[in-house]
Amino acid sequence: MTWLVIGTDAVLGVFVLMFGWLVLRHRLRGFLAGAGVVVAYAVSELIKFVVQEERPCRTASSIAECPAPGDWSFPSNHSVIAGASAMAIWSLHKALGWVAAVCAVAAAASRVVVGVHYVHDVAAGLLLGVLVSWGIAALLKKKRSNEDAPTVVLQRLR
Repeated sequence: MTWLVIGTDAVLGVFVLMFGWLVLRHRLRGFLAGAGVVVAYAVSELIKFVVQEERPCRTASSIAECPAPGDWSFPSNHSVIAGASAMAIWSLHKALGWVAAVCAVAAAASRVVVGVHYVHDVAAGLLLGVLVSWGIAALLKKKRSNEDAPTVVLQRLR
């Protein structure tokens, strides 16, 4: 079962590789899509600070090591990052996005299986990540028209 614990973090590494390729291919748009993941994470941390839900591993055994007290459960940061990454990747490359979506769901599910999150933590995390990333992707697409691109830098966003 150790592979489940390692697998969650490995999926995040896969997202980093996907973003690296997208940045090379799409330049600034790829970078900004990845920056949306950071925004989603920051929103997640703010929600954790407000909600302060204890993790299930505080009262029941878990496969993974239980994070330190004060590292709250809701929403799951891994799921937020996975959902935001999958949406950002999908917005730039549909086929790669479907692979990222499967990886995101697997990463979220693994957090429940190893006992460090409740189902609602990962569901909310995925949804939060997708919504934040979708909003940023929508803003980037809005900026892509030629009429709105008065400079060479903005034209390169396409």
